[in-house]
Amino acid sequence: MNCANILRFATVTALGIASMTSATVGQPGKSDKERFIGTWTLISLTSGEGANQTLPYGPNPRGTMMVDANGRFSIMVMRSDLSKFASDNRMSGTPDENKAVVQGSIAYFGTYSIDEATHVLTVNIEGSTFPNFIGGTQTRILSFNGDEVTYFNPTPSMGGSAKVTYRRAK
Repeated sequence: MNCANILRFATVTALGIASMTSATVGQPGKSDKERFIGTWTLISLTSGEGANQTLPYGPNPRGTMMVDANGRFSIMVMRSDLSKFASDNRMSGTPDENKAVVQGSIAYFGTYSIDEATHVLTVNIEGSTFPNFIGGTQTRILSFNGDEVTYFNPTPSMGGSAKVTYRRAK
């Protein structure tokens, strides 16, 4: 991890710990891993902080996160306003159509572990639509609030940091 990533992780860690609710810390008998397992629907995704905050996947992003008890996960996020390809064939997209899809979506999968004492999620990425992620390890700070989970990601694919919130799928 380079100095910028270390500083970003320290800042995000501090924000994550400061934002933890009693739902995160005080549910006896349920570990973070037990609460994390399941299928989740994306609620929001923001990048940056304060005046520099952006919505990299638009105001109504779509996405899902699936987490199993065996330590595997899969995440897919996309803009809700992606246009259809004129050719009706994804292999024949124009440069502009392809650019919109690449910049308007991310998907990745792999394995995960959770440090219960610090609420830090570590993901090992086995495959991704952003090839630079493949083979990498990333950390996030988890925070639970009822049927929602939020994580702070200090190393998202678009740079900066990201705050991502999911609601348990029903």
